Amino acid sequence: MKFVINKNQISENPEQFIRRAGYALHRDRHTSQDSFTRRLGSNFYPRFHVYIAHMGGNAVINLHLDQKRPRYQGAKAHNAEYDGEVVEQEIIRLKSLIRPVAPDKPESVNKNKSFWNKIFRRP
Repeated sequence: MKFVINKNQISENPEQFIRRAGYALHRDRHTSQDSFTRRLGSNFYPRFHVYIAHMGGNAVINLHLDQKRPRYQGAKAHNAEYDGEVVEQEIIRLKSLIRPVAPDKPESVNKNKSFWNKIFRRP
C-alpha cells in the first residue's frame, strides 16, 4: 500500500523519518536496491518492508508485510500482504509520527535573548 508524505511536513529527510519510526536499512545484495524493514518479533519474518520513492517535493512510501521468505532458491516472489488491517494500522502509526516543521521565528523575537538577559530582565 502506498501513501504520500509532503517533504515540507517532516523535519528530516524521508529515510531518517523511516529510521526514526523503527525501520532498519536493508540492501538487497542481488540488486543493490535500498529499502527498510521492521520486524514484528524476534524472527526475520514477518516484517514490514518499505520502499521510498522521491517525487519532487513528495516522498512516496510503498509499504507491505512480508509473511515469509521465498520457498524456492532464486525465486523473487514471496508471501506478502499489500493491504489489509495490519498494513493499514502501520500506515496510521507512521502518519502519527509526522512532526511538522516549525515555522522560523522572526529575528526581532531572537534579539537580546541571551541566557543572562532572560535571568536579569531590565524594566
